[in-house]
Amino acid sequence: MNLTVAAVFAAHGLIYVPRMFVLKAQTERPEGMDNANPRAQQAKLEGRGARALAAHNNAFEDFAPFAAAALFARYSGAYTNGKDLIDGLAIAHVALRVVYTGLYLGNIPTARTAVWILAQLTTGALF
Repeated sequence: MNLTVAAVFAAHGLIYVPRMFVLKAQTERPEGMDNANPRAQQAKLEGRGARALAAHNNAFEDFAPFAAAALFARYSGAYTNGKDLIDGLAIAHVALRVVYTGLYLGNIPTARTAVWILAQLTTGALF
């Protein structure tokens, strides 16, 4: 497996990092975890739990375009001449998404938006 493909796998795994914070927030609610209707309970989350849910949802939104762009770049003729660039962009995207998630959980919105823009630029460059 090469770095670009590994980055796609890593990006997929990053979807579930903020989800752990959502689960923690749900179990800390007075009624405990509502597994019968978790989405209704999640809609009531506030603070870090709500931000974690938003980060989780955003990771899903980000994954498909990134994965398509990374795999397209990897398996197109561009990879032959641009391997280092493509691998670098894919790794940069994952690193930016790690930072983005931390900024979302830490409630630092302006920096988070800047990092989100940079991550989107890496996806665009891969396409």
